[in-house]
Amino acid sequence: MNRILDYIFFLYFASHIPITIFVDSQVLLPKWFYPKQLLDLKDWYCREYRDPMMVAPPAWFKTFVYCEMLVQFPFFFVALFAFWKGIEQCKWIRIPLIVYSTHVATTTIAICYHIYAHDFRTSAFPGPESMPQRLLLLSFYFPYLLIPVMSLIDALFSSVYRQDCKKKIS
Repeated sequence: MNRILDYIFFLYFASHIPITIFVDSQVLLPKWFYPKQLLDLKDWYCREYRDPMMVAPPAWFKTFVYCEMLVQFPFFFVALFAFWKGIEQCKWIRIPLIVYSTHVATTTIAICYHIYAHDFRTSAFPGPESMPQRLLLLSFYFPYLLIPVMSLIDALFSSVYRQDCKKKIS
């Protein structure tokens, strides 16, 4: 890992693995599957950030979590390997990273817009009511938008990924 971005991306993917296993998967799997401490962690998060999607997830949100578990989760390990070895050796990660980043940015934009615009007074679980509460919840989701957008821009425009292409053309 030669670039600061590679460290950021590595930490992002490494941190996402336990979050997916221990928290996000609770949207889909039965409660008996988890120890009380993990259920308490999710409950604390839902109360603290007023995130009704994690308590009573709409169907569209569940599809995003299914995608996270079935498509993104295996990719976390592939990306970890590539960023650990170094992009200079693993330029093959470029296209999968573009696909991953585009998918995650798109789904996270939908989640962020829902947080910003939805009237949560009709929700089964109380969501954010005031703009400060919405911004607090958005602040939790924002890194999951920012870092995929950064990785997308990097994969599309960084010369690190294109050095081999230039050599082949010459």
